[in-house]
Parts: sequence; C-alpha cells; structure tokens
Amino acid sequence: MAEIDARLESEMTPERKQRLGRIQFRSWRRGFREADMVLGPFSDQVAPTLTDAELDQFELLIDEEDQWLYGWIIERDPTPPEFETPVMAKVRAFMRAHVAAEVGKGIG
Repeated sequence: MAEIDARLESEMTPERKQRLGRIQFRSWRRGFREADMVLGPFSDQVAPTLTDAELDQFELLIDEEDQWLYGWIIERDPTPPEFETPVMAKVRAFMRAHVAAEVGKGIG
C-alpha cells in the first residue's frame, strides 16, 4: 500500500493534492460519527485512486445531509437515482470490507 501511495503522491498535481485535502477534511468532519467512520477512511484510502469524474461524484455525495447519505450507504433508505453511482458502490464495498472490521475491533 505504501508503494501505491508513494506513486500516487508523486504523480499528483498540486491542484489534485489540494482537492483531495479538502475532500478528506469534509469527509472526516461530518458531525455525524457513523458517516465520519465510513467517509473519512474512504477519503484517505480510496479517494486518491479515483478519477477526476469519480471525485466529482464523491463530492456530490459529501454535499448531502449526513442522515440521508448514511442511510443510502447502509441501504436503509432508497438511494435517489442520481446518487446510485459507481462511487456509491465503492463506498458501500469499502464500508463492508474495511469499516465493519474496524467497528468489530472497537473503533465505535
């Protein structure tokens, strides 16, 4: 993973680094702990690998209200079609694979 991170870091433009920094800040400081626990690690680990178009989709997601967004992520609430994107699928897969394991270890 460190090798991938170093490669991604060296290939990033200053604008992309700044954009990712803003995304990470917004993802970690939602004000809704459950959303922080999903979106924060996702923004750290997955967002740097997303294309610019996928980052656009992710930014649209994190613009939404936490209670709605979290409900869509955990599939408690129906996701509006405009948010049912490949990025939402990646967020859900990340949550299932990574965040649930961390909660099991006591993150929450």
